[in-house]
Amino acid sequence: QVTLVESGGGLVQPGGSLRLSCVGYGTTTSFHTMEWYRQAPGKQRDEVARITDDGFPYYADDSVKGRFTISRDNGKNTVYLQMDSLNTEDTHFYYCKAAWRSFSYWGQGTQVPVRP
Repeated sequence: QVTLVESGGGLVQPGGSLRLSCVGYGTTTSFHTMEWYRQAPGKQRDEVARITDDGFPYYADDSVKGRFTISRDNGKNTVYLQMDSLNTEDTHFYYCKAAWRSFSYWGQGTQVPVRP
């Protein structure tokens, strides 16, 4: 069974930083594209960034460009999201998504509240 487990969320003050991690279990090879999404209460889930299996990043959300960095470690089957210069509009649940053998898998989410 393939599962993704996020960690690293938590309360942070505006201007602060967090690094989210998402570890994948149950695959025999590395995941293909790995992604981060975020969702505010009552809103749709939107893509933040993705990274290919050979490490090329793409930032889908213009508001995070220059502040967030997506990276991965295939040896650990892990994708990271380094978030700097956080502001209150970054307050969301953050989810990772990963593709493997024609299927996509989601993690359970981790909450990131940004407030003074």
